[in-house]
Order: sequence, then C-alpha cells, then structure tokens
Amino acid sequence: MGYLIAVSLVWAFSFGLIKTQLVSLDPGFVAFARMLVALPLFLPLLRARGLTARVATTLLAIGAVQYGLMYMLYIAAYQHLDAHEVALFTVLTPIYVALVHDALARRVAPRTIALALLAVVGAGVIKYRAFTTGSRELYVGFALVQAANLCFAAGQVWYRALRLRRPELADHRVYALLYAGALAVTAIGTTFRGGWASAGALEGAQLAALLYLGAVASGLCFFAWNKGAVLVSAATLAVFNNLKVPLAVIVALAVFGERASLVRLAVGGGLMLVAAALAVRER
Repeated sequence: MGYLIAVSLVWAFSFGLIKTQLVSLDPGFVAFARMLVALPLFLPLLRARGLTARVATTLLAIGAVQYGLMYMLYIAAYQHLDAHEVALFTVLTPIYVALVHDALARRVAPRTIALALLAVVGAGVIKYRAFTTGSRELYVGFALVQAANLCFAAGQVWYRALRLRRPELADHRVYALLYAGALAVTAIGTTFRGGWASAGALEGAQLAALLYLGAVASGLCFFAWNKGAVLVSAATLAVFNNLKVPLAVIVALAVFGERASLVRLAVGGGLMLVAAALAVRER
C-alpha cells in the first residue's frame, strides 16, 4: 500500500497546478507533453527481447487507454470545472475498478463492490453541494471526468490482470511501452484537435509545470501506482482510487485558496478511511 499512499499525496497537488497553469493550453497537447516527458525515463530500461507481439501490443493498448485517452478527457474537464470539482468527480472510479475487475474475472463479487460503494458514499458526502448548484458546464465537465475515470480504471485493472498472468514480466522493463502507446494516441488527438499551436504559446511557468507533471506525477507516479496495484487486492485498489479526493481538497484549501466544507471533508474522508481499512483487513 505504500506505493498507493505516496502517489495519492503527489497527485493531490496536480489538480490545482493544472487549473492554475495549463487550462489555457489545448488538452491534447498537455497530455502529449506529459507523455513526452515521461517516456524517456523508462526507455533506457526497456527490454523488449522475449516479449511476444501479443504482449507488446497489449502493453501499448493499455497505455493508450489508461494514460492517453484518460489524459485528454481529464484535462479537457478543467475547461469546465474548478480544480476541486475535478478532484471530487473522480469519486466514481472505485465503481469502475470493481466492475472492470469482475468483468475480466467473469464473476460478481458483492463484497468488493460494497467496499467500493462505501468509498463512493464517503466522497459523495464531500461533493454533494457541487451537484446541487451545478450548471451545464458542471455536467459537461462531470461527463468528461467520468469518461476519464473509466479509462483509468480499465487500464490499471487490465495491467494488473496481465501482470498476474505473466509474473515473469518486470514492471520497469516493459513500462516504456505503456507510455509509447499513450504518446501515440495523444499525438493523434492533438493533430485532430489542431492543438499544436499551444507549443508556441508556452510560458516559463507552464513549461515548468509540464516538466514536473510529466516526470513526477505521470512518469514516476503512474509506474508506482500500477506496481502497487499488482500487490493489493481489487477492493483495496478500488478504495485507494478515492483517497486522493480528501487530500486534493486539503491542498485546494491550504495551497490554492479554494473553499470546501470542513465538516463534509471530515465525514466523507472518515467513511473512505473506514472502507480502506476494511479492504486491507479482507486481504
């Protein structure tokens, strides 16, 4: 669980950073730039020898979905939502994780879904007011975040399933393929959106933000997240997808000056921590 906790802490700062620095840039270009920075971190470690074409293609496809498509949808949501709203709308990810995992296993695990639902209820306590005061922008942003959540959930469960079937694979030896798949998809998306003009509009602070997000939040943290996903149960993975929500709200309050109800944060965060504890106990 250490991997998942550390990554959640880092990701909590990403929401406000994207909103304050990168929202004026094309979402496809931002996603492409993050993958362009992340890929070289793992290219020297790539060992493709011994990989079948099917496994290599699967890794490329996982990266295209989990990072490429997810990022383009997720970053586009910032054009419609505040940073804390984007964070709060990720609360349904545990449901997607549980459902995709059970679909791959061709079964229904009520306890896994119940723990994920408990985490969603906790995060839902925090985000309730955002829905009651919502506008068209809110619902468009919500739809984009949910599509991104589905891509992220499908990718991590898909990768987990592949690694459990192929335990001889070393994460750091194949991970460059995931970023390569994401880079290809985001390049195509940026081209179709006509977003390459954003490269010429980059300012110093935006470039620094892209370098940090690409190297740390994307490169190192996505590797650590998927590695952690292999080591925990599906229920634990589902719950940890939501722990970044109260963390992101705390960062929004303390660092980026956004407002949130401390009572809702305490109640909702407490429910999610209970769900996490039960998931760990089950394992």
